[in-house]
Amino acid sequence: MPRTFPPVSLIGVPTDIGAGHRGARMGPDALRIAGLGEALLARGVDVVDTGNVQGPANPWIEPVHGYRHLDEVVAWNRALMDATAAELAKGRLPIMLGGDHCLAIGSITAIARHCRQQGKRLRVLWLDAHSDFNTSAVTPSGNIHGMPVACLCGIGPDELTRLGGEAPAITPAEVRQIGIRSVDPEEKKLIKDHAVDVYDMRYIDEVGMKRTMETALEGLDADTHLHVSFDVDFLDPSIAPGVGTTVPGGPNYREAQLVMEMIADTGRMGSLDIVELNPVLDRRNRTAKLTVDLVESLFGKSTLMRD
Repeated sequence: MPRTFPPVSLIGVPTDIGAGHRGARMGPDALRIAGLGEALLARGVDVVDTGNVQGPANPWIEPVHGYRHLDEVVAWNRALMDATAAELAKGRLPIMLGGDHCLAIGSITAIARHCRQQGKRLRVLWLDAHSDFNTSAVTPSGNIHGMPVACLCGIGPDELTRLGGEAPAITPAEVRQIGIRSVDPEEKKLIKDHAVDVYDMRYIDEVGMKRTMETALEGLDADTHLHVSFDVDFLDPSIAPGVGTTVPGGPNYREAQLVMEMIADTGRMGSLDIVELNPVLDRRNRTAKLTVDLVESLFGKSTLMRD
């Protein structure tokens, strides 16, 4: 029988406040124009577009005390945290349309708090070319889109680590990172010290994507909320050029489809981030259209009916 999915709420977050390039603020509209809502409706999913979260403009200034645009990043993430919590309370599956990846601090903080309230375990799948486990001491840029996993794990400024009132929001043991292929030298040590579970591209090359996903998804059960944080630069830039931080050697189209289909097979996905889509760098909305195609697979699209 076809799988049923909970009702979905699209939450646009039009900002590039944590990024090193302008343009991700247009990501939500690019996904809408590419037909994300219509594609999910066609799959029988109940979809409501809640519109866009509002926040401060990007001042585009240099870092202060190691963090770029910290006050503005906090404001956007707090607004998203509240919007995400509101949709979860209604029993809906929130899909955050970013925007840059710093926004995962707000979405995942809300989701982690919801899981604690519901007595559920949390599993975060971080699909990305980057580990995003930087700190202000490690990265000279100060761009906070390189820090969300560290902040969520309690490493960073109090304004972000305690966004939801508790720190850490999550632990490294709740995270599985897939597709990683760009990690700063000192960030590697932080990842090792905190035992972050990383399946980099070498691992994927050696064992294959199927085995990688089986391992990353192992242990999910009815008491697990699965959150997928999908950075579009997870994909190889040959198929997804519309991102600000392209890294060669990522998953190809078929590997990416397998990732999404195996996530769908679990039936456990309860929330989703889509981030770092930058239409300024795209070609005729190609990357947005591909992203919509992959999200359809997260919601059960496959070549054949499978048990």
